[in-house]
Amino acid sequence: MAYIGLISDTHCHFDDKLKAFLEPVDTIWHAGDFGNAETAAQIARVKPLVGVYGNCDGYDIRGDYPVCQVMDVEGKKVLMMHIGGYPGRYDYRALRLIEAHRPDIFVCGHSHILKVVNDRHYNMLVLNPGAAGLQGFHLVRTALRFRIEEGVVRDMEVGEWPRV
Repeated sequence: MAYIGLISDTHCHFDDKLKAFLEPVDTIWHAGDFGNAETAAQIARVKPLVGVYGNCDGYDIRGDYPVCQVMDVEGKKVLMMHIGGYPGRYDYRALRLIEAHRPDIFVCGHSHILKVVNDRHYNMLVLNPGAAGLQGFHLVRTALRFRIEEGVVRDMEVGEWPRV
């Protein structure tokens, strides 16, 4: 069983509320736009971290995190990248990777909008945790946590905090 905390778009902000939400998970996934290497290091000190770089991340992040991750987690193939899109409106780079890898779970960030949707065409779960940081147009900071157990995603929870 894997207990995953999923965040994105921290943009240099990682506070105690987010740390507390992520405390029970085994691993943190970050779908890009860390903001800087210190933010990535702060997150990695909390739990093991798997991440990708985002369009706002500099070379300090791009040197440590790839543009995409493809991984097998408890019998589910996961594809993670920053700019992804949604069913019927995928970024062309994301679509090429989706078609090449055929993931069960597609994770992206960038939009600052939390979205969990089933893509029936590609038979995959699409997860965007929204934005956990303060920078951007969003009014509420968000994150996800969930379990993957024996090939099943379960116990999905949303964390929400006012952007102040």
